[in-house]
Amino acid sequence: MIARTPYLFILLIVIPYLYIDWGFIRRRFAPWQRIVWWLPAVAMLVYTLLLWRERNFIPDNPDVLFVYLLLLGVLVIPKWTFSICSALGKLCCRLLHRRSNYGNLLGLLTVPLVLYVVIYGAFVGFGKLEVRHIDYVSPDLPEAFDGYRIVHFSDAHVGTLTGIRSHILQRDIDSINAQQPDMIVFTGDLQNACPQEVQQHKQLLSTLRAKDGVFSVLGNHDYAEYVNCDEQQKAANCRELARLEQQLGWTLLCNEHRTIRRDTARIIIAGMENDGNGKRFPRKGNIPKTLKGVADDDFIIMLEHDPYSWRHRILPESHAQLTLSGHVHAMQFKLGNWSPISLHVPEWYGLYREGSQTLFVTAGMSGLIPFRFGAAGEIAVITLHKGKTSNASIKNP
Repeated sequence: MIARTPYLFILLIVIPYLYIDWGFIRRRFAPWQRIVWWLPAVAMLVYTLLLWRERNFIPDNPDVLFVYLLLLGVLVIPKWTFSICSALGKLCCRLLHRRSNYGNLLGLLTVPLVLYVVIYGAFVGFGKLEVRHIDYVSPDLPEAFDGYRIVHFSDAHVGTLTGIRSHILQRDIDSINAQQPDMIVFTGDLQNACPQEVQQHKQLLSTLRAKDGVFSVLGNHDYAEYVNCDEQQKAANCRELARLEQQLGWTLLCNEHRTIRRDTARIIIAGMENDGNGKRFPRKGNIPKTLKGVADDDFIIMLEHDPYSWRHRILPESHAQLTLSGHVHAMQFKLGNWSPISLHVPEWYGLYREGSQTLFVTAGMSGLIPFRFGAAGEIAVITLHKGKTSNASIKNP
């Protein structure tokens, strides 16, 4: 992560220290006190240079990265919020010809707030889980499947759930099984970077149980794109992950589908490979292949990791009534019903409808970075209902 944009992180560290040093420290404190002021910045710069040498996007020991980001949140981000408030206050003083910079006071007030968000999100928020209940209604659903229960989870990132966080995965698996679902679906990002992470949790993950089985698709992290190796090794890693999911007893759907039957009635569970924007995230989805042989009047549940594909591929190329996605994590930061990611990603969390087609984007269960504030990890219990018109609603946990 750091190796891809090292200069950005260096500037992120240096700029607020320079601003505060130039505006407040240099004229009021002795030289040795200025040196003490700069020591955390120097330590963070050294830490950045060490991470710069890492070959992979995610270090072999991910805790090295987690500690770095936590220190950024504690030592650097509060200084940024103060500096921004102070600079804006200074600009207002010049424009309004006033002497008192109330931006400094506002900046000081933001410091404990930022520290609270960082510390709570890392040590409390990430450990929370919400069980979200969703009622989905469609006239296309066969009568025999009225009341059918699906547990949807996504973005397990099991490489993060080790050591002191290993109990989180145990609790989440127990919570999924406790719903006694007809079907369990997983919409990608089982690992952070490599299949060895899944191997560590193989026994626990294999305990997931549902009447009609566990179905999964691959996410962007499941393609070994975050490991510095050749294409041959990446392909081998993907095959190994697919083999592991098979050993877990899961049915991995790679541009294919399966039929679930109740007597003579049936529904289709289809799974596309990750189909992102093709720039930052893999674009491997193939809808004609995924739905080959599916009838026009079949009820389709489509699994697709990246919700980007819903509007760009699934809506125009299929009649899939219900699409389930993850990937965005609600940015792992949410204030009420708003997250900064909504400014960039239109379908970032919750239910979206276009005519008779519905998309649900979950906030995910875990994450590469062990931090969540206002966007707790979640599993979704989706109950299907036969009805005259298409509709869906989320019940608060």
